[in-house]
Amino acid sequence: MEQNDISSRIVFADRGKVNVEKGVEFAPKFDQNGLIPALAMDHITHEPLMLAYMNAESLRMTMELGEAVYYSRSRQEIWHKGATSGHVQKVKQILVDCDQDALIVLVDQCGAGACHTGHHSCFYRSVPFSDELKALPQGGGVTLREADGGVVFDAEAVYGKGH
Repeated sequence: MEQNDISSRIVFADRGKVNVEKGVEFAPKFDQNGLIPALAMDHITHEPLMLAYMNAESLRMTMELGEAVYYSRSRQEIWHKGATSGHVQKVKQILVDCDQDALIVLVDQCGAGACHTGHHSCFYRSVPFSDELKALPQGGGVTLREADGGVVFDAEAVYGKGH
């Protein structure tokens, strides 16, 4: 399907003309760069998989295709998740927050993982806080901790060198 077909069929409501917080019209608020944050989470476990951004076009494509399509800020282009790796995200539900400026995309993560590093989730490290920091020496750096079981696929084999 042509992207123009998608754009013409899916129209977002005008935020100035609807009750964004209490109404039923979908009026996503894109930031000054035309982007909205989209947190992909496993639809069963609600494990966070990755945080990405969508522009109006990629959001419409996601809604139409039923697969996650994001906007790559680093490459400045539409990015159909899994087009290179085969690790597509089948969308089960899209949740929008109260003021419609953030999305949660509940997905079935196909393939070994969501992260280009080879981990299942992009959130594979944790930041110490509170009591964990009491042993930190004055002026010492904060050390991240592993939060998952490690790498689940060979990222270099999937994406090539310099991914």
